[in-house]
Amino acid sequence: MNIQWFPGHMAKTRKLLAENLKLVDVVIELLDARIPLSSKNPEIDLIVGSKRRIAALNKADLADEKISREWARLYNSKGYTVIFIDSIKGTGINQLKSNLRDLMKDKLERDRLKGRLFTPIRTMVVGIPNVGKSSFINKIAGKASAITGDKPGVTRGKQWIRLNEEIDMLDTPGILWPKFDDENVALNLAFTGAIKDEIIDTTEIAASLMERLAKIYPAKLMERFKLVTLEKQTGDMLLRTAGKNRGCIVTGGEIDLQRISVIVLDEFRGGKIGRITLERPDGR
Repeated sequence: MNIQWFPGHMAKTRKLLAENLKLVDVVIELLDARIPLSSKNPEIDLIVGSKRRIAALNKADLADEKISREWARLYNSKGYTVIFIDSIKGTGINQLKSNLRDLMKDKLERDRLKGRLFTPIRTMVVGIPNVGKSSFINKIAGKASAITGDKPGVTRGKQWIRLNEEIDMLDTPGILWPKFDDENVALNLAFTGAIKDEIIDTTEIAASLMERLAKIYPAKLMERFKLVTLEKQTGDMLLRTAGKNRGCIVTGGEIDLQRISVIVLDEFRGGKIGRITLERPDGR
């Protein structure tokens, strides 16, 4: 399976990030807590360079809490502070604001001594498509200030947002990188919706997801789709059984693979199968 998606506006976004970097104090890199490695755009490091940065793992409410703690220990052991964010409930937002103030403590103090008492921290939020940037901004601002959507690529241009008297934020479009060298990374991005469903074979992706979940979360998969056994079952076979159990049948008794594929992907992305993390620090 060869999954690639790098539309023209993403190339423009790379240029936009580089051009606006000098305008901001801190870059907030938003990652997906379910795929901390695959959701990290390697080009962001090249663009951001030595600029102050905070890594925030969004959608923590959908991720496996035990594995998230493992990721936190790994980051902490390397001297990084990791923040797990739930943009729906607001978990982690206050911690993020506190970390921003700590990072900019020296500059804020210098501004205070010069009589500038209310100089906002200028931030830029970056991340891959569909990582939840707009929902994150709306939650941190306390109002619907950014365009939101459940499909990747909703935000197409930069927009400055005054979150409060302390923070200004530059929202930017989601950006991937031109070529996925690792098929597992490409699959993880497809599973979580970072790549548009319209340009991939959803049936093949759903079958691959079933096969992956059968290995790492067998009990949750069996319970959700009423599967009797996973032994010697390919992803396609599991998908067909799930389709039969859910009544996804077309004329002639054939399984409606497209319909069950959409159901599987939607239920995984919505957390209905359970809290799932596809990547672990130990690589398992």
